Amino acid sequence: MHQNVSIAQGILLSCFDYGGPRNKVVIEAGIFPSVYYVLRGMLPPNIDVVMIDSPDGITVDVQQIIDAIDERTLLVPISHVLFRSAYILDVKAIIEKAHSVGAIVIVDGYHAAGIVPVDVTALDVDFYLGGVLKWMCGGPGGVFLYAHPDYLKTIQPRLTGWMAHKRSFAFEVDAIDLREDAFRFLNGTPQIPSLYANEPGIDIIAAVGVDNIRQKSIRQTALLLDLADAAGFTVMSPREQAVRAGTVSVSCDHAYEVSRELIAREIVVDYRPGAGIRIAPHFYTSDHEVRLVIETMTQILADGSWQQHAAGHAYVT
Repeated sequence: MHQNVSIAQGILLSCFDYGGPRNKVVIEAGIFPSVYYVLRGMLPPNIDVVMIDSPDGITVDVQQIIDAIDERTLLVPISHVLFRSAYILDVKAIIEKAHSVGAIVIVDGYHAAGIVPVDVTALDVDFYLGGVLKWMCGGPGGVFLYAHPDYLKTIQPRLTGWMAHKRSFAFEVDAIDLREDAFRFLNGTPQIPSLYANEPGIDIIAAVGVDNIRQKSIRQTALLLDLADAAGFTVMSPREQAVRAGTVSVSCDHAYEVSRELIAREIVVDYRPGAGIRIAPHFYTSDHEVRLVIETMTQILADGSWQQHAAGHAYVT
């Protein structure tokens, strides 16, 4: 486990040689900004970063991603679920194309793990990143990095540290002898308190079952779509259940201010520019609470209570 996805991505990016003929990296427009910043910061200038656009701000055409991956491609850092819209990418098809031309895939599953069933073995994914902060009922400092077993004895991270050494407590000031297990991707002293703090949430998700969570999520997000439509709000999430993860993004007038008033009323939502108010029912959310959030949004707009949050608007919409 790692502190955050930025560090985990940085460790993976430090593993590769960027001086060869493979000088292309394929990404998509739904990429989380922190991942993009790490890519831009660590990739040398000779690397051609190709971004596949999102025409509607909700989806990305998977076929365009597949078509962009060729023999010149080194890496495909891709989202499993887009953080703004909750659109589920067909990462299996992307991985298959990448492997057919010798490219490596890093899947960012931060918005998938815990709400969408994931089987890394079935995906045959090279690397899968996720975190407990979103759907796995945890907190910060709980990012996990999965590496295909083939890499545990071969890949050479340059962003490393003493915990990755086979003989950590020998304190050898010499060439590092990397471990041949998951610890190969560690660096300095790990965050033991975060590890223990994040275990209970993972245990709860395991007990409830992600397949059960997914079925309930499909039903409640469909309910949210119907309620948002009836209220006249704009939905910025997929309508097809097979490609919709756990969040429904709803855009309305004064969306940022409305989100602040919802939070003030102890209705916990989030806001993202370009998406609106993100509503994310989980396994413990009742249908009454799903209805309440849309009803309360309508009330806030009607009575003008959103206006008390208009000062100090920190987002660019």
